[in-house]
Amino acid sequence: MKWNHKYYKKLQIGIDSVCLLLSLLLAVFIKKGGFVFPKTFYDFSFIFLLLVIWFLAANECRLYRNRINKKFPEEILYNAYTNILFLILVSSFLFLSKSVYGDYFRFSHFITIHFFVSIALKYFIRKQQHSAFAEGFVYDALVIIGYNATSVEFNKTISENLYYGYKCIGFIDENNIEAPGMPYLGRVQDLENIFKQQHIDEVLISLAHHEQATIRKCIEVCDHYNVRVRIMPKLEDLTSKTEEIDTIGLISVINLNILPLDKWENKLLKNIFDVVFSILFFVTIGFWLLPIIWLLVRISSRGPVIYKQERWGLNNKPIICYKFRTMYIKDVQDSFDQTSRHDPRITPLGSILRKFSLDELPQFWNVLKGEMSVVGPRPHPTPMNIASMETVNNYLKRHIVKPGISGWAQINGSRGEVRTHQEMEQRVNFDLYYIHRWSFTLDLQIILQTIIKMLRDQGAY
Repeated sequence: MKWNHKYYKKLQIGIDSVCLLLSLLLAVFIKKGGFVFPKTFYDFSFIFLLLVIWFLAANECRLYRNRINKKFPEEILYNAYTNILFLILVSSFLFLSKSVYGDYFRFSHFITIHFFVSIALKYFIRKQQHSAFAEGFVYDALVIIGYNATSVEFNKTISENLYYGYKCIGFIDENNIEAPGMPYLGRVQDLENIFKQQHIDEVLISLAHHEQATIRKCIEVCDHYNVRVRIMPKLEDLTSKTEEIDTIGLISVINLNILPLDKWENKLLKNIFDVVFSILFFVTIGFWLLPIIWLLVRISSRGPVIYKQERWGLNNKPIICYKFRTMYIKDVQDSFDQTSRHDPRITPLGSILRKFSLDELPQFWNVLKGEMSVVGPRPHPTPMNIASMETVNNYLKRHIVKPGISGWAQINGSRGEVRTHQEMEQRVNFDLYYIHRWSFTLDLQIILQTIIKMLRDQGAY
């Protein structure tokens, strides 16, 4: 069955409408001690106005973009942005109009109820949709044009993660290549016949830049048959280039390799957030949790509580990274060797701290010192850097920003022991993607996802 993206947007709008009305009813109930239902024309007009303001805020915050294939923390953040803007707009209206409806409910109750109810309902719906994807009941039939490393990796991703909602019908290439899991459908000139023979929802073009004529021909055929078409850049382009589009007159020009954190305003925002977030951690959680962990480490095994390790920070400069010691003191000298599952060097308490990443908490002090960031590429020990800089492509580029306590690689599964060269390449690619695609929203998403990972992930040991 075809997956309809328009249906997803309508479903989101319907959920928010119901949640808005339900939250308003509950907020009035809390204030008045009983249910008060709309009766007059003005009551219904006020409710209609709330709905209009909500959807104006949602449109401004891009709430209803298709995020079914994205991680749920991203949807939580955009819901939060919309609620904040909605709060500002409605509060301004109630204040300026001196509306009597401000006495019917507390707006803080209304916003809080609406946020959590809508998030819970959207999460439930999302899980049902992902289940339908995984069971194969609903999917988009996909054809890939171009056989290369990028298209193979993409097919592997959607095949291993069925909840993305794609099913690869096959691939088109000038060469008849046998590829596992990707049936060969023919050449580009056969694209029109393929559309006539079977239903295709989307075409993904993975061709080299110099094949512009072929790309244009594919787009024209797809437009004629009203098939959604997208162009997929090479893997190396995702992690080595940043695009910024400017308009000069009627001409669009693309600026390449301008990093988001090269802009002083983005760098200032990130630095302020790092300091504020670290201070909040120490005054809310750290002041009681860190002493407890310190005491447990002290009494559970002999040796210093805090383990200091040299790692590389911004511009390859060595920094001293702080962690709670998780190994027996006699094995600390060998701790440059990566840990493995059931590593005998790790103390019983250390295995618990590592499982939930609690051993990394002292690094908030590194953040306050300006050596690290809350979010960024994880710093590696000096021996690992020396061993990787000659063998891993673009390895040192991950040090053009401050290292972080958590990062994009960690929440995408590249966490814990690096067993192969390919795993290190993948981790570096995640780090470079983060550097070239940085945004404040992305940092917040990584923090939310890190908290979730701490509670359920088994990747680190």
